[in-house]
Amino acid sequence: MGRRDKKPRSKGSAGNNRKTGEDFLNQNLQKEGVFETDSGLQYSIVDEKQGAKPGMFDLVKIHQRALLLDGKILEDTYRQNRPDEVKIDELIEGLQEGLQMMSVGSRYKFWVPADLAWGRKGTENKIPPNAVLCFDIRLVEIC
Repeated sequence: MGRRDKKPRSKGSAGNNRKTGEDFLNQNLQKEGVFETDSGLQYSIVDEKQGAKPGMFDLVKIHQRALLLDGKILEDTYRQNRPDEVKIDELIEGLQEGLQMMSVGSRYKFWVPADLAWGRKGTENKIPPNAVLCFDIRLVEIC
């Protein structure tokens, strides 16, 4: 009779991603200039401007670089030099909250915990389950 070994957890498993994400967020919060909202969204201000702030139902134009914790780029409008037009209420919770803190022209970095992003499900092939996402966003305009 053969021996049945437990299958080892893959690197991208939901459990490993949750632990890696929690560890990262705990360490990140210790860095100077990193703040956390009540929801757990972490951010730092790269460039703060004075001006209008968008509301939940506004259409905005943003530049964004979205990455996984391992550095894999999910999207980069800076590289394409073409900002995205997005409705705030159609974004993940973390970006809904973050964008409403920003004034037009400002640039922030956000670290979005999995429960404010795609959570346990992730997305097909692009975002693993329980992934913390990193965003570098400039609010170009409120449309």
